[in-house]
Amino acid sequence: MRNASLDNENHLYLQVAEGLEKMIDEDVLKIGDKLPSVRVLSEEYGISMGTAFQAYYHLEGKGLIESRPKSGYYVRFNHRRFPDLPQFNQPETISHEVSVRDMITSIYADIAADNVINLALAVPDLSLLPVAKINKAVMQALRNSKDHCINYENTQGNIELRKQVAKLAFNWGGKIKPDEVVITSGCLEAITVCLRAVTKPGDTVAVESPTYFGIYQAIESLGLKVAEIATDPATGIDLAHLEKTIKKLNVKACVFVPNYNNPLGSCMPDENKKKLVDLISQHNIPLIEDDIYGELYFGKTRPKTCKSFDKKGLVMHCSSLSKSLAPGYRVGWAIPGKFVDEVKQIKRIQSISCPTLTQVAMANFLKNGRYEYHLKNLRKALHTQSLKYIQAIIEYFPADTKVSRPHGGFIMWLELNKKVDAFKLRAEAMKHRISFVPGKIFSSGNKYSNYIRLCFGKPWNDDVDYGMMMVGRLIKKMV
Repeated sequence: MRNASLDNENHLYLQVAEGLEKMIDEDVLKIGDKLPSVRVLSEEYGISMGTAFQAYYHLEGKGLIESRPKSGYYVRFNHRRFPDLPQFNQPETISHEVSVRDMITSIYADIAADNVINLALAVPDLSLLPVAKINKAVMQALRNSKDHCINYENTQGNIELRKQVAKLAFNWGGKIKPDEVVITSGCLEAITVCLRAVTKPGDTVAVESPTYFGIYQAIESLGLKVAEIATDPATGIDLAHLEKTIKKLNVKACVFVPNYNNPLGSCMPDENKKKLVDLISQHNIPLIEDDIYGELYFGKTRPKTCKSFDKKGLVMHCSSLSKSLAPGYRVGWAIPGKFVDEVKQIKRIQSISCPTLTQVAMANFLKNGRYEYHLKNLRKALHTQSLKYIQAIIEYFPADTKVSRPHGGFIMWLELNKKVDAFKLRAEAMKHRISFVPGKIFSSGNKYSNYIRLCFGKPWNDDVDYGMMMVGRLIKKMV
């Protein structure tokens, strides 16, 4: 068991740090101001010197304050210095074919290449994942399994894993039974089987603009058309534009990422999610909800899901452990509501079942209560990293660079000067072994040519600092 006094000390240093951070945000403490000494801080707050040091280390890790030798701590950054948000684009209200395959293929050719400063790959760095504990869960699965995890698993998925997924649903206000869950090979397979369950070739599907390119690939592979919906970089889907599109076009399904959209990082307010569910329910349109980043929130509470407002079973909730725990294990799930039987049938035809070993291992990991502890540490690390990356953009990139402000996940969206061709910029960056993703592949049209997506899943170090500096220089040359 953890020491109660240790937990109390941890809570105290965070309380002090959060209080100081609020004062910095509100300009009570301004950039350049000297902070109280560690001794004075400990006396003012009635905390130990060690706790006072921890509070300052926490703020220093976020890049909000800096230590100056023989001088003390000073404020170096506040959130008022954030660059402007990227432009809010309004796509045409039309249904059209998808054509992003060639662009995506060219990006994927070296997206995970070795010896690259990788700002492209949308996964948390290996150093942030509990590798030893995951390995222990795998060994436990092999030891305790009667058939050594060699036989086929149930098509719907391992029952213990489905129980654990149902428990996770409590985090977003869901009351889910294990029989409502279908285990898949990652979130993208969950989205694909859900799409297959509610559409046929030639149908039109509403998606955010911009949105994750894997969704476009899934839609294209099924012979579907897309209607792109305007999406705000802070608050997500423009519900008025969606309603207009539904009235104009015969939309058969929606595929949205309401919590920390990839690539915008936007998060729909919970009241907007309820309005979205009311809208699709009124028109009897299934909503496939990609909630893969929902657990990676930076605030005090997890954002709700659209599924939590669903009364008709029209919301098909999809997620996985790929972005938070074990990317290579490909453990995902769908909670397809009223379409669960159709999804099970498609899953059976498509792949019979998912690998047994990874399902049992992940069930063990979740059952033993290790996941929430890991998530707390991961959220804290990602939040700190997001601030570091934004500070580097302010320092190294041109002043007219616009940046999204994600409050969760590990992805940010940058709008560059219109003179910048992001594909050419990427080609130049790769000469310096620096990888990121150009914005064009997040839309089916010829949009976002001067946008890029950066991932901040990699902890800040000298390589990342060099990579950000070099990208900034290349942008300045193009401008």
